[in-house]
Amino acid sequence: MRILVLNPNTSAEMTELVLRVLAPMTPADVELVPATGRFGARYISSRSAGAIAGHAALDAFAERGAGCDAVYLACFGDPGLMALKEIAGVPVVGMAEAACRQAAAKGGRFSIVTGGERWGPILTEFAVALGLDGRLAAIETVAPTGGDIAADPDGSIALLAEACRRTVARDGAQAVILGGAGLAGLAARVQPHVGVPVICSVQAGFAAVLDAARNPPSKPVQGDLALPAPVPSIGLSAGLSRLLGER
Repeated sequence: MRILVLNPNTSAEMTELVLRVLAPMTPADVELVPATGRFGARYISSRSAGAIAGHAALDAFAERGAGCDAVYLACFGDPGLMALKEIAGVPVVGMAEAACRQAAAKGGRFSIVTGGERWGPILTEFAVALGLDGRLAAIETVAPTGGDIAADPDGSIALLAEACRRTVARDGAQAVILGGAGLAGLAARVQPHVGVPVICSVQAGFAAVLDAARNPPSKPVQGDLALPAPVPSIGLSAGLSRLLGER
């Protein structure tokens, strides 16, 4: 089984971080196929960067997705998620989508702690789109971006733990997601300092994509998320142009 681990940030170091965290969770019969965004922001921290990343995600899937049994969109906020679900003939799981659903399944309300001050409204809208806004207690952002946190994980534990405790006390969160590829693997280090479950978004998403790869849902043949009709395009990469134009 082959799973495309798609990071639409343009930071290869971020892709490598995700792969290191996933390695102990990867079954022997599963091969991880990494793909890093070919263009766009080094680390997504705004709406504009996220919009470009959605294009980069489709481009990476067109170039690297052949022969894969599932796609893991390994970027919190899931840029391009619904477009990937539409164009791919295999299951596509987003990191934020899976982490939010796991947190909601624990019962009660959950919060998200992530790096980058602009993520608050973006992730609130994302929770609404998932139909989980009634379960979302709060989005708690910290000043360093996910890229900054990835560069100094040891120096970020106290900051992240304090943010988790703050939203638990203030908002009544009964679980907290540490959201972002840059925060990969830090939940286990933050957990001893927080009195409710702390969920690693990277690990939650990977567990969900493994399940989807082994038990793939049927691809819709009509309506939303069915393969779109072929369309000619201008200015796209050769692979993405083929993906959009051929059936």
